[in-house]
Amino acid sequence: MSALLYAEQLRPGTVFDLGSTQISKEEILDFGRRFDPLPLHTDEDAAAASRFGGLIASGFHTTAVFQRLVVDAVFSRAAVIAGREITSLRMRAPVRPGSVLHGSMEIVEVRARDDGTAVVHSRGTLANGSGTVVLELEGTTLWAHRPPGGIEDGGGLDR
Repeated sequence: MSALLYAEQLRPGTVFDLGSTQISKEEILDFGRRFDPLPLHTDEDAAAASRFGGLIASGFHTTAVFQRLVVDAVFSRAAVIAGREITSLRMRAPVRPGSVLHGSMEIVEVRARDDGTAVVHSRGTLANGSGTVVLELEGTTLWAHRPPGGIEDGGGLDR
């Protein structure tokens, strides 16, 4: 297992590639039925008659997809303590069944605190296969600094 990525290793402008995932019709219907039961997300016939001309994913489903990608690619190997806030969330374009979404996260600011933690402001995006941005968000998370006497790992950022 690789060493944890700590707050002091982050630099503004660093961009993490979050990878890609494909969104299935079944996922859209399941999420919609469970959490956002609007006809656009749960009823193919009603969605076809809508201004979108077909089934689309809930914006909250799309946001959850971003969260999964960022956890898998970054947070699972980082000294993240907790999310603090989402300061901006923009749903730019519909996500349709079969869409392949690709994510990225950019470090905007790292603000050290006296308690051994740092507030990290980041910006994230999801784009579909044609490059259209479907989701933009900004927010802050709380990260730990390397504990005093912690083992050095050569800087941690391999990107």
